[in-house]
Amino acid sequence: MERYKLLDHTADIGIIASGEDISEAFGNAAYAMFDILTDIHKIKEKSSFEVQVSAENTAELLVAWLNELLYQYEVERFICRRFSINDIDKTSLRALVFGEKIDPTRHEIRTEIKSVTYHQFRVEKMDDGWEAQVIFDV
Repeated sequence: MERYKLLDHTADIGIIASGEDISEAFGNAAYAMFDILTDIHKIKEKSSFEVQVSAENTAELLVAWLNELLYQYEVERFICRRFSINDIDKTSLRALVFGEKIDPTRHEIRTEIKSVTYHQFRVEKMDDGWEAQVIFDV
C-alpha cells in the first residue's frame, strides 16, 4: 500500500493518504504534508516531541493533528520525518514526532503550506484499510 498520492487541484495541493489502520493513515497524511514542504529524506531524526490533540470527530481530529504539526513547522521551524501514533480514538490522538529544526543548508522548502483546509476533506474506512483526503492551501 502506498503512503499517499497527490490529487490534481486548482491552485492548491491535495493528497489521499492510506493506511492499514487509522493510525497509519494519519501518519501518512503527516508524512505527505512534510514531503510536499521539503525533501523528507533529507530530514534527520535529531529530536522528538509529543503531540496531543482532540476534536469533535475523526475528520476534525485529522485537521487538528495536521494543524498542530504545521504550527510546529511555522513557529518552531521544526520539520518532521517520522510519526509514531501511540494512542488514537475518534476524538483524541497522542503521538511522538521525530525530526529536526530546519537547516537551510540541507532543507530546501519546495512548497509553503499556508493551512489545512476542509475543502473536499474526508476520512473513511475502506475495504482494505483507511483513507484520508486533504487539500492544503499553498
